[in-house]
Amino acid sequence: MKTEKCTHCHTPILCNVDDISNCDCQKVELLDETVQFLYEKTQHDCLCNDCLKKFDELTKFSLTNKFPKRPTEMVEGLHFYMENGYFVFTELYHYLKGRCCKNGCRHCVYGIHK
Repeated sequence: MKTEKCTHCHTPILCNVDDISNCDCQKVELLDETVQFLYEKTQHDCLCNDCLKKFDELTKFSLTNKFPKRPTEMVEGLHFYMENGYFVFTELYHYLKGRCCKNGCRHCVYGIHK
């Protein structure tokens, strides 16, 4: 085992990458859609169990809720919040969007610019 950092929240974690079947992350049950999202759309390596659970919750939400196509469909607190007069998009918004815009967004779920 070696100490790594979660590539999403940067919390130190113990990673058993040499024996992944005995790694702590294997204790978290994920939807197949969550695993597919993580492998196909993100560049995350080791994720802590809290982030794995968070991604699974985002996936569950996305199965019944789609990306808001018009600004009038966005819900404050769910898709965005206001900070100093600016819209800040949430992790849920980025997840529902389905791709990284490569702008280094604060709440990017894709792990590309962190």
